[in-house]
Amino acid sequence: MIQKWEFKELELKGAYLIKPFYATDDRGGLVKDYNIDIFKDNGIDYDLKETFYTISKRGVIRSTHFQLEKPQPKLMRCISGKVWYIMVDLRPESETYGKWLHFDLSGDDVTSLLVPAGFGQGYLVLEDSVMSYKAAEVFYGPGDAGIMYNDPDIGIEWPFELIGGKENLIISDKDLNLMSFKEYKERFK
Repeated sequence: MIQKWEFKELELKGAYLIKPFYATDDRGGLVKDYNIDIFKDNGIDYDLKETFYTISKRGVIRSTHFQLEKPQPKLMRCISGKVWYIMVDLRPESETYGKWLHFDLSGDDVTSLLVPAGFGQGYLVLEDSVMSYKAAEVFYGPGDAGIMYNDPDIGIEWPFELIGGKENLIISDKDLNLMSFKEYKERFK
């Protein structure tokens, strides 16, 4: 089987659902999830600068993370396991400011998401998982920030029932102390 590249722009402008090149045969398969020329041919200027992975246990929530300075556009893909993934448009000038979308990502599906600069992103881990981050900007610690997973103004409807209830949530101290969306908006007044 050969799956050719497909690029679908999402309702949050600049974000894409990407079906990468994927070929399988009796030996297994090959996934090519980034190619600078193919991205440019599809109108996406994305220059890869850094790649990293998170390894997470079932029940982990990685809240709505982003960089205030030197924002990191990211190409996200679940390598193994399963996550309930969200992206939030945090660009004050955007028509979809404060809106969020969710996606079911798994290692069984090679789909990637292109998350633009100025977006927050996070996920709830439904099965022990490995997530791939291919970033178009290097991580900049002083700009690292996030918004609380349970912020009422953004209103993400996390499916805690899929991990056996909120009591099974695993969350870092850092993520317990993130800013609210109201605090985030105050930065741009």
